[in-house]
Amino acid sequence: MNQTIRNTQETNMNLHNTTRPGGPGPQELVPSRYALKIGEIDVMVISDGVLTLPGAMLAHNADPAVRAAWLKDMFLPPDAFDWALNVVVVHSGDQTILVDAGLGSDPDLHLPRAGQLSKRLEAAGIDLESVTDVVLTHMHMDHIGGLLVDEVKERLRPDLRIHVAAAEVAFWEAPDFSHVSMPPGFPDALRATAKRFAKEYHNQLRTFEDEHEVAPGVVVTRTGGHTPGHSVVRLASGGDRLTFAGDAVFTVGFHHPDWHNGFEHDPEEAARVRVRLLRELAANGELLVATHMPFPSTGRVAVDGDHFRWVPAFWDY
Repeated sequence: MNQTIRNTQETNMNLHNTTRPGGPGPQELVPSRYALKIGEIDVMVISDGVLTLPGAMLAHNADPAVRAAWLKDMFLPPDAFDWALNVVVVHSGDQTILVDAGLGSDPDLHLPRAGQLSKRLEAAGIDLESVTDVVLTHMHMDHIGGLLVDEVKERLRPDLRIHVAAAEVAFWEAPDFSHVSMPPGFPDALRATAKRFAKEYHNQLRTFEDEHEVAPGVVVTRTGGHTPGHSVVRLASGGDRLTFAGDAVFTVGFHHPDWHNGFEHDPEEAARVRVRLLRELAANGELLVATHMPFPSTGRVAVDGDHFRWVPAFWDY
């Protein structure tokens, strides 16, 4: 049997052994999940949908004309763009790990195409009850909101462990928004969501300082930058490697890694983190997945002169 086909089938079987069967609803016209293997670790990238943001969010420190030219070159509209929302489910040993939890629902922000995680986990055959661990790259609402949806907490295991950097929890006790450039309403929503999350899940939080092994071959490492406790998750097994970069990397960051994203609380440090990570990934050739790269956001990084180039992986069928 072709190795690619066998790997894909094994991934699906291994993930579904811990879940109940499910299928996409008739309204799902495009794929919303993508499975792959990193050695003996099963990985599934799941789309939480997309949210529409102003084009200026890409780079509030850039010359508007240069930013507009980049958007045009990428065949994107000049005034707004759809931001992908990706989470990852990892199965390592006897642990099922949800990396980030999507946006959830905030009716005040009017984001109807986001917050799809619960139904897409179900469609992928993944029971919330099977999740043993959650890893949060940070506590922005598009990474924690899915755990605040009605009836979700009641379906989670009482011994669920939620891993997050201690610096992140401390930051949201009195967050600093002085360096961000967000649309109206977002700072208040972010602050309120983080506060509610910390209150509701206080007993499940398992904080770490700089690095923590969540499961065999699954390590979360604090990078800072985007938020003080922002972290990446690195998978390694059998010679294969993958990094889930959270919000350290955006599509525009390959061409313009020094551009400041509007959600970055320390944009200059975020740019330094981004460059270091992209250089490392280009050097070692490991796979990259990120929250806001177009689904399934699976690919590699190449050096392109003074900048970087995104090389999407060929889909396995």
